[in-house]
Amino acid sequence: MRILVVGILFALVVISGFFLQCDAVAKQPVSVEASPYLIERVKNDEWLLIDVRSEEEYNEGHIPGAVNMPHDQIQSYLDELDGWQDKPVIVYCRSGRRAQLAMKVLKDLKFTSLRSLEGDMLGWSESGLPVSQM
Repeated sequence: MRILVVGILFALVVISGFFLQCDAVAKQPVSVEASPYLIERVKNDEWLLIDVRSEEEYNEGHIPGAVNMPHDQIQSYLDELDGWQDKPVIVYCRSGRRAQLAMKVLKDLKFTSLRSLEGDMLGWSESGLPVSQM
């Protein structure tokens, strides 16, 4: 009898761990490939593209249509983000670290469709896609 109870408890632990792992995977942000298609979606106001690098970095070169909201100031841009909580928001920085920090803040503020840019600005530039400068 004890073996049966222990076996059932073990099975329940394994099954609940599986569902927790699936839930964590489902909540991870989706990435968006660096492509001209991204620019088109941003241009048509279907997606919001946020460059979370410093203003200096943004002015040196950014993806066309991107808005600059430095990662350490992202909460001060909430008025500008109004209406985007359930729409695709793509976040990028130079290599990914600051984008992840900004995405965590936005996720905590209930943004539900956050995405990261594959390769961030380094990948974008290396692929030869257009860059705007201020």
